Amino acid sequence: MVLVIFLLAYVIRRKLDRREAMSSDGFWRLWFQQGATSKAGHEHSLVKGYLLVILPATCLVVLTVLAEQLGFRLALYPLEMVLLVILMGVPGWQASLRAYSEAWGRGDMQGAWHHVKDRLPADERGAALSPETMHLSVSKALILTVFDRFFLVVFWYVVGGIGAAVLARGALALAEHWPQAGARPKYRKTADWIGWLPARLLACTFGVAGDLSGWSRKIRQVVPGLQKTTTEVLMISANGSLTGYALDPERFSDLHPEDWPRFGGRSLIAIRDLLNRSMLVWICVIALLVIAGVV
Repeated sequence: MVLVIFLLAYVIRRKLDRREAMSSDGFWRLWFQQGATSKAGHEHSLVKGYLLVILPATCLVVLTVLAEQLGFRLALYPLEMVLLVILMGVPGWQASLRAYSEAWGRGDMQGAWHHVKDRLPADERGAALSPETMHLSVSKALILTVFDRFFLVVFWYVVGGIGAAVLARGALALAEHWPQAGARPKYRKTADWIGWLPARLLACTFGVAGDLSGWSRKIRQVVPGLQKTTTEVLMISANGSLTGYALDPERFSDLHPEDWPRFGGRSLIAIRDLLNRSMLVWICVIALLVIAGVV
């Protein structure tokens, strides 16, 4: 049932993303409002945030165990599907990237930046970015967001159930939405630890879903890559797996200057297709694990 529930949730989530519907960010911000105020000198405290994530995750684990013991496990699957739909998803990205690609094609780099600036990290929103730097920032944000909102959730759902999925997604939400900004970098470190293994599994998946020869030259830099961040692992492995210099705009502009107006859109399509094929690989692997009785 794990595979069936995930597939149903994944299909529903993709349809909602195409309609730009049901973002979970508002839910997390509302839930974390309980940490909007803190005593003087405790702005960097992490305890309250962890409790707000650990408690619901623990309740779900206890509920799952009780349901299994009482023989009502099937009754929880609809709840798991709904929670997965909420935990996953990147609504709003499709429209932003479409507008970005169209502006890039017109040579309007300022307009392209305007369409995606809110998707970039705060320290990478400079309007004076070169087109090459801007595109790498957009690509990095896209890959990391899809990893956080899909692959991370799927990995922990398969490994530890819905409680682990809520815990993993909640840790990421703390790093993004916790009201006390001073505590967010510490929460980000926790999220990086939670994503350490799934990030490297996805990096390996890129080799199956993309250019195996190019990937084989890059993968040694990131696996195990103990000192590499999640972003570095995914960007380096994706760069090796993509052909046509899709993640190397400077090299592309030198070799194919006449195709530069089409580079932005083509690069994003290549990244999207790589991520989609990688998810298909994960689905196939999960299906094999289910058949083998491991999951």
